[in-house]
Amino acid sequence: MDSPISMAMSRYALGLDYGTNSCRSLLVDIDSGKELGSVVFPYPSGNLGILTDPADPNVARQNPQDYLDGMVEIITGALAQARKSNPDFDAADVMGIGIDTTGSTVIPVDEAGIPLALKDDFKDNLNAYVWLWKDHTAHQEAADITGKASKDRPQYLAKCGGTYSSEWWWSKIWHCLRVDRGVFEAAYSWVEHCDWLPAVLTGNDKPSEVKRSVCAAGHKAIYSEEWGGLPDKEFLESLDPALADLRDRLYNHADTSLEQAGSLTLEWANRLGLSAGIPVAVGAFDAHHGAVGSGGKAGTLVKILGTSTCDITVVPNSERLGNVPGVCGVVDGSVLPGHYGIEAGQSAVGDIFLWFVNHLVPDSYGATQDEKFIEMEKRTREQKPGETGLMALDWNNGNRTILTDVRLSGMILGQTLHTEAHEIYRALIEATAFGALTIINRMEEYGIKIDEVVNTGGLAVKNDTLMQIYADILGRPLRVAASDQTCALGAAIFGAACGGEVSIAEIQANCCKMRDVEYTPIPENEVVYSELYRIYKTLHDAFGTADWSESLGHVMKDLINIRQQQRG
Repeated sequence: MDSPISMAMSRYALGLDYGTNSCRSLLVDIDSGKELGSVVFPYPSGNLGILTDPADPNVARQNPQDYLDGMVEIITGALAQARKSNPDFDAADVMGIGIDTTGSTVIPVDEAGIPLALKDDFKDNLNAYVWLWKDHTAHQEAADITGKASKDRPQYLAKCGGTYSSEWWWSKIWHCLRVDRGVFEAAYSWVEHCDWLPAVLTGNDKPSEVKRSVCAAGHKAIYSEEWGGLPDKEFLESLDPALADLRDRLYNHADTSLEQAGSLTLEWANRLGLSAGIPVAVGAFDAHHGAVGSGGKAGTLVKILGTSTCDITVVPNSERLGNVPGVCGVVDGSVLPGHYGIEAGQSAVGDIFLWFVNHLVPDSYGATQDEKFIEMEKRTREQKPGETGLMALDWNNGNRTILTDVRLSGMILGQTLHTEAHEIYRALIEATAFGALTIINRMEEYGIKIDEVVNTGGLAVKNDTLMQIYADILGRPLRVAASDQTCALGAAIFGAACGGEVSIAEIQANCCKMRDVEYTPIPENEVVYSELYRIYKTLHDAFGTADWSESLGHVMKDLINIRQQQRG
């Protein structure tokens, strides 16, 4: 008699990644790492999903209805793709949902958790909509918070690199209070985007019941268990008494994404084609989930290379780790449970290259943007380090790390009447790599060891020349994550792991694969770049710090000497 054949049940997870202009899904088999479905939904409101104000270029808002409509499209679409490619696919085998979003992206809500923008009374008021991360209208409030905290609560600033940002939670809420008290008073509470969507899916959307993300709270809302959660009421009252009153309607505890926000409601399960009751993980910010989806662990720095960069690494919380000046945040559990998450980054990388090609590269390099990039990379690849005689500072959009100064600007030094566009392009690439090295050096200065660098994002996949320059300057081998959807993959990992049946490490081992290519430092290039980095650091400190006193008379001549040496 034949024995019955045992068939192992498939295990799938859904990750939802809400970006600046669109949201996307990823349906993944957590045992094989196979990606079965992925759908992108561009936000229909405004310009590329962003609601703006012609009178104020700092305004950037979003429509929460776009988030809800997008969720239906990207989940049902991913499930349909899986069924089409595999007739045996069963949505009942989806074991959890994880969500990441931009941040700090804050939403004013009423007592029932409904965003004010969805109510008729406020549908025409931009201040009632979602305050997107890139909204910088609160720059004065950020400066005021920084000034007050530096005097009265320096420990608050120590956890966020020494400067509070206009992109963050308290700045935006305070600015709303100052410019539109009607919206502020109508808002019973405020929630982060990454907290609101899990709350909606699980029916726990009343502000008092919403599970809050420690990733969002610790990095942007000055939350730490060291001082009892959010900033104390005395400090908030010194800013504005209304903020102190609001604190009672916020939260006292925040969780990692390994915790469940709740279970999928029957209503949403029916709309999405999933099983009611599956766990939904507590949300987090996109870059932090992207680090997990790239296989991030202790000793690994994950660089998300795009228009800007975000650098994420972790240190076990069993180790002693002090505050790290100049980084965006050090938060226990913001990336991986049981680890301090360290966030840094550069406020412009790909954006610098786009600015250059769109405004300054002549048509002799090509008729289109793509043609110009291809031609510049071809010519750049043929140059030696230092051969251009140029040095740039990568501050065209300010400096996020380690100087944390939005009022810094870019610079290109060493130009002559013979300087060509591709030489400037190489200098700009090198400048962003020098900025990346400065971040790593600051981390290692404070005891955070970086053994390897894993990269993800468009630049990591598309630009071999850039990646080799980065390897030579960083002095470490660079690997590139295989998945094009590392943020959504990280979200899916937490969606599966929050149920407690499988560990994050096990899913990472199955799903977080690397591309075949690896960029290793070329020794002779490293030698030259170490000389060039000394010049970069001189300019970095001279223009970026207030106490620099060294003469800069040698800098141009040093660049010329290196240029002559490399040209033979």
